[in-house]
Amino acid sequence: MKLATLKDGTRDGRLIVVKRDNSAYALATNVALTLQAALDDWDAREPQLRALAQQLESDAVQSRPLDVKALHAPLPRAYEWVDGSAYINHVLLVRKARNAEPPATLRTDPLVYQGGSGDFLAPTQDIPLRDEAWGLDFESEVCVVLGDTPMGTKAEDAGKHIKLVMIANDVSLRNLIPEELAKGFGFFQSKPATAFGPFALTPDELGSAWREGRVHLRMRSTLNGELVGDTDAGPEMHFSFLDLIQHLTRTRAFTAGTVLGSGTVSNEDRARGISCLAERRMIETIDEGKPKTSFMKPGDTIDIEMLDAEGHSPFGRISQTVVKVP
Repeated sequence: MKLATLKDGTRDGRLIVVKRDNSAYALATNVALTLQAALDDWDAREPQLRALAQQLESDAVQSRPLDVKALHAPLPRAYEWVDGSAYINHVLLVRKARNAEPPATLRTDPLVYQGGSGDFLAPTQDIPLRDEAWGLDFESEVCVVLGDTPMGTKAEDAGKHIKLVMIANDVSLRNLIPEELAKGFGFFQSKPATAFGPFALTPDELGSAWREGRVHLRMRSTLNGELVGDTDAGPEMHFSFLDLIQHLTRTRAFTAGTVLGSGTVSNEDRARGISCLAERRMIETIDEGKPKTSFMKPGDTIDIEMLDAEGHSPFGRISQTVVKVP
C-alpha cells in the first residue's frame, strides 16, 4: 500500500492512496483525513486503506491523475524526527573530515540525534539557504514511520511497530556542525528542515527488498543532472531499523507518527559513489590532501530516489533546487 498527502491549504493536507505505478490517486479522507490521523488509529484504519488501495488498482473507485508537485511530505510535520547514523563507512569518513575520532562504541551502540519535525519540506520544495558559507549538503537516506512503540522494545519485536517506509534528504549545514558539537550539546542550527519523498509505503509493498529491518534497494543521488551516487542501502546498514528502535526505546516510549532515519546511505566501494558531499570531500582530502568539491549553492539541484529490480521508483523522487533567501 502506498500513501501520500495532498496539499489543500492546511498544515497537514489530505490523505490519499496512490497507485503502484505512481500514476493516479484516490482520496482517503473517508477513512482518515490525514496520515497522522490514520497512524493514531492504525489497527482500524489500515485495513480500510488497504481495501481502498485494492479498489484503486482495479479501477473500482474514482481516481485522479497524480502530480507530485501537488504533494506535501507524507507527514508534513511529525511529533518526532530521530535520525541515526547506521552506515559505518559514512561515520568514519565524516569524522575524519572534522578531525574527530570515531566513538569507541561505533559498532556496538548506534549514533542518533533528534532533529526538528515541525516543518518538513515537500519532495519538490526548494531548499532555502541564507548563507552559502554555511556549507549546504544533501544526505540521501531511508526512513521509517513508527506506530506507538513502548519503552523497552527489543529488536526482535520492533518490526511490528514499523508502519511505513520512506526516503529523505536530511539537509545539513556542514560548516556549522563543528562549532555546535564542540559545545557538547549536539546539532541544532546545522540541521535545517528535512525533505521527504512523495510516497510512504507499507513494508510489505517492498516484497523481498524489505528484510531484517533494512531496505535492499539502490539509493540514487543526482546532483545538477550528474549521477553521483548509486549506493546499496541494504548490506552495509550496520544497525538495522530494528536495532535503532531498540536503542531509541531504552529509556522512553515513542508515539505513532515518529519518523526514524537511517543516516546517510554509504558503501565502502567507491565505485558506488556518494550520498552526501561531505564524503566526496573527505575522499578528496585522503587522495589529494584537500577537498576540491564545494558544497551546494543557489541554483544547484538534487534528485534522490530508489529504484527496484524492474527500474520502478516505489518511493517517488525528491527533486529540489537550492534558493537564496534573505
